[in-house]
Amino acid sequence: MRQPGWIFRSLLMAVLLAGGTAVLSAQGRLIDAIKQHDSASIRTLLQQHVDVNRAEPDGTTALHWAVYQDDLSTAKLLIASRADVKIANKQGVTPLSLACTNRSPDMIDLLLQSGADPNVALPRGETPLMTCARTGNPSAVKLLLTHGANVNAKEMWRGQTALMWAAAEGHTDAVQALIDARADVHARSNGGLTALLFAVREGKGDVVSALLKAGVDVNEATLPPPNVRSRAAGGGDTGEAAGGTSALVLAVANAHFDLASFLLDAGADPNLAAQGWTALHQITWVRNPGQGDNPPAPEGSGNMDSLELVERLVKHGANVNARMTRKAVMGSPGTDLNNIGATPFLLAARAADLDLMRLLLKLGADPFLPNADGTTPLLAAAGVGTHAPGEDAGSESDALEAVKLIHQLGGDINTVDKNGDSAVHGAAYKQFPSVVRFLSKNGAKVDIWNKKNRLGWTPLNISEGVQRGNNLRISAPTAAAIREAMNVN
Repeated sequence: MRQPGWIFRSLLMAVLLAGGTAVLSAQGRLIDAIKQHDSASIRTLLQQHVDVNRAEPDGTTALHWAVYQDDLSTAKLLIASRADVKIANKQGVTPLSLACTNRSPDMIDLLLQSGADPNVALPRGETPLMTCARTGNPSAVKLLLTHGANVNAKEMWRGQTALMWAAAEGHTDAVQALIDARADVHARSNGGLTALLFAVREGKGDVVSALLKAGVDVNEATLPPPNVRSRAAGGGDTGEAAGGTSALVLAVANAHFDLASFLLDAGADPNLAAQGWTALHQITWVRNPGQGDNPPAPEGSGNMDSLELVERLVKHGANVNARMTRKAVMGSPGTDLNNIGATPFLLAARAADLDLMRLLLKLGADPFLPNADGTTPLLAAAGVGTHAPGEDAGSESDALEAVKLIHQLGGDINTVDKNGDSAVHGAAYKQFPSVVRFLSKNGAKVDIWNKKNRLGWTPLNISEGVQRGNNLRISAPTAAAIREAMNVN
C-alpha cells in the first residue's frame, strides 16, 4: 500500500504541472501559431507584446521556427518585434544556420542585415558558410562572404573548409564563388585531402575542372595520417603508404574512369606511385574485388569502360610492367599474396581477370615477372596467396583459363616460390580440382610440388584441412585430384 505522503506529493505535482502548463501555454502560443502557419494569431500575439525570445525547453525560439519553415514574412515581423537574430538553441544552432540548411538567400540576407554573425559556428565548428557551401546555393555563399564570413575557417572534427564541402558535393558555382573570394585551394583536411581530392573522390568533374583552372596541380596527392608521416620521416619502414595517393589513382580507386581520363588529358602522370602502386595496379582490384564478404566494387561514374581507360593510361605513358613497392589491401582483405614487386599483369592473373590479362599482354606486359617472393603470375593464377577460398577473386573456370593462357605463353608450371609454394599448392589453397588435373596432365612434377612449404604443408595437407586463423576448410574433391596426380606421377 502507498503511504499517505505519496498522495500529498502527487496532488502537489498535479498543481505545479497545471500551473506550469498554463504558463507554458501563454508563452508557447506564438510558437504554436508559427508552426501552424496561423498568420492572424501571429500578428495578434505580437501586437500584445508577447516575449518573442521566450524559448522552448530545447532553447528553440519563435524565430528559429520561422526560419526553419522558411517563412520570410513572419521572420520579418519577429525581427521588427526585437527577436534576437543571434540566439542559439541548446544544440548551438542559430537561425542563420537553419537558413543556410534551407538554401534560402532571402532569409540569409534578412538575418545578416539584422545583425546575425556570419562566423558563429556550431559546437563542432561548422560555420554558416560551410553549411551554405554544402547545400550549394551560390547566392547564399556570396551573401555570407560579403558580410565577412571567414572563407578559410575549418571545422574542428575533420579540419575541413567550406571549399572542401562544396567540392565534395559537386556545387561548382559555390566552389567558384569561394575561389573568387580567395579560398585556400591548397588547404588540407586532417585526413590529408584537399578540395581537389574531395572532388575527385566523389567524381565531381566540373568542380575538378574549376579547381584546375584556379591553379591546382593535377598531380596533387593525399597526405597519409600524421603518425605515418612522422614514422616515415624518421627513416623507418612503416609497412604503410608513406607517400600520397595521386588524384589519378584516387579517381581509378573510385571507378571514376571518365574523370581519370580527363586528368590524363590535363597532364596527370600515370606512373605516380608514392603510395606504392600505380593506377594500372589499382584498376586490377577495382575491376574484380572478390566475393563473399569483401567490399563490393565502387559504383563509379561516367561511361568509360575500365579496359578503355587501361589503353588510355598506356597511351599516356603508363609503365605496363611497373612493380609495387608497398603492400595494399586489394579488394580481398584476406589475401596472403605479397604485393611487393607485383606487376599489373600478376595482379590480373591473381584475380583470373582474363580480359585484363589479354589486354595487358597486347600492350606489352611481361607474363613471367614475379613478385618479391618469386611468386609468378602462373602461380598467382593457380591460387598461391589465397587465404579464404570462395572469397578471393576469380571463379574456378576463369582460374583454369588463366593458368592455361600463361602456360601457353611459356610459363613454367614447376616453379616453386621462396615460400615453398608451387602451382599445385595454389590450386589446393583455392580448392580448384580442375586446376590440379590440368597441372598434372601438363608436366607438373610430383617430386617438385609434393613437398612442404614454409608453413609445413603439402598440397594434400591443405586440401584435407589446415587451420588458418579460426577457419578449417576441407575440400574432398581437391584432395582426390591431388591423390590422383600423385598416383599418375
